[in-house]
Amino acid sequence: MVQTREKLSAVVFDWAGTIVDFGSCAPMGAFVELFAQFGIRLTVAQARGPMGMAKWEHIQALLLLPEVASQWQTVYGKQPDKMDVDHLYEVFVPLNAQVISDYADIVPGAIDVVQRLRERGLKIGSTTGYNWIIMDILSPLAAEKGYVPDNVVCAGDLPAGRPAPFMMYQTFAELGIWYPQTVVKVDDTGVGIQEGLNAGTWTVGITVSGNEVGLSLHEWQALSPAEQETLRARASAKLKAVGAHYVVDTVADLEPVLDEIQARILQGEKPV
Repeated sequence: MVQTREKLSAVVFDWAGTIVDFGSCAPMGAFVELFAQFGIRLTVAQARGPMGMAKWEHIQALLLLPEVASQWQTVYGKQPDKMDVDHLYEVFVPLNAQVISDYADIVPGAIDVVQRLRERGLKIGSTTGYNWIIMDILSPLAAEKGYVPDNVVCAGDLPAGRPAPFMMYQTFAELGIWYPQTVVKVDDTGVGIQEGLNAGTWTVGITVSGNEVGLSLHEWQALSPAEQETLRARASAKLKAVGAHYVVDTVADLEPVLDEIQARILQGEKPV
């Protein structure tokens, strides 16, 4: 089918913190427990820092934190190396897999939005920092709740994960997309936004349901309006700082943004 540069063709969603797992909470306890098993104290805030990266690279980034590396030096008498990352990763994957089903709830409004996007004729792509061991658990759980994207690309499928654009390129191929400027990448992490930018797409950052706020739906709803606004503004600033064209609270707020992007495309604009 011949495509046009003047019409949106697809929306590519991240998974945790964007479509499922409000607050992107599933990996956090697993990371903290992982490092505790190796005698290292890791905070949830530290664990969240590299979120969106492939999990091997995420662990590597955590080991490079000065406060973590110094603990590793004290416990093991050396700085962490690639073999240590490999070992930690082998332990992490089953830890994460054990809890993934507890965090598979769909972000409110996501199913309805995806359905309306399909009615517009848009394809629904997905990329994730999870590997297939995790996605083989999560994908069927999401499908039972009504979310079945047109493709899934995991970081381990390609030579490099985010912020490299390879998962997006793979998505273009699988969805039959010709023009990156007709695609919108929706993600709750900085590296996920960079993934879209590096692939030449429009980008929309997710604040409230995502990693930058990092609270479950119940925790978010328990906050006062003033507390919510402080966290929303902080998350928004972080995502805009890495280049997000737009930010919204959750995917439930996405459609007006897509309308604006479509109008900009018709005016000849391209994502920068």
